[in-house]
Amino acid sequence: MAQIDKNTVAVKDQLKPNEAVTFERLKGNGKRVMFVGNSITRHGIAHQIGWHWDFGMAASSIDKDYVHLLIKHILADDPDAAFCICQVWEWELNYRDGEKVLDKYAPARAFEADVIIMRCIENCAVKDFDSEAFCREYKKLIDYLDPTGRAKVILTTSFWNHPEGDRAIKSVAAERGYPAAYLGDLGEDDSMKAIGLFQHDGVANHPGDKGMAAIAERIAALL
Repeated sequence: MAQIDKNTVAVKDQLKPNEAVTFERLKGNGKRVMFVGNSITRHGIAHQIGWHWDFGMAASSIDKDYVHLLIKHILADDPDAAFCICQVWEWELNYRDGEKVLDKYAPARAFEADVIIMRCIENCAVKDFDSEAFCREYKKLIDYLDPTGRAKVILTTSFWNHPEGDRAIKSVAAERGYPAAYLGDLGEDDSMKAIGLFQHDGVANHPGDKGMAAIAERIAALL
């Protein structure tokens, strides 16, 4: 079984619709950083699968998910930085027609980020993956979230190897000159996951603390 097939956490309803975009330290006047992702970035409470928290699945605490590790890293250099978390499971599920759901992320667009970290692909089905549609809509998503066109955009591949999706992301990075972090080897290493800590296999196959730290380290190197 491919590692990505072990992600059996449901794509739908990872957050309530009105919680797709949230902010931390919004009144900060420093660098504005946006995290765009899925359950690895933020997953709401889902008692039915044994996930009782509201942060990146499957860190042991909020300060150990990759988002908050990077927030800590950024604040060390810019104590007045502001942050936006944009959870795009709905875009991933509907990426072929992704433009139709962009308005759900209007508050993120209005944030006018200086840095946008694109950490999504895992919920785009591997079977019958449409690379052409993905690239087209992925660029539209980036452009929507960066209305001024001035943000530094950082891409990452899938935590679990997504062959066609990862190639598509790399092609967008090459076309636009974006830095990109490769993460696929992390998902092949069980020590990077939360295996043994959760009964639900899908949750357990998400990055644990070690995996989250590795994701944060690779992104931090590109900031």
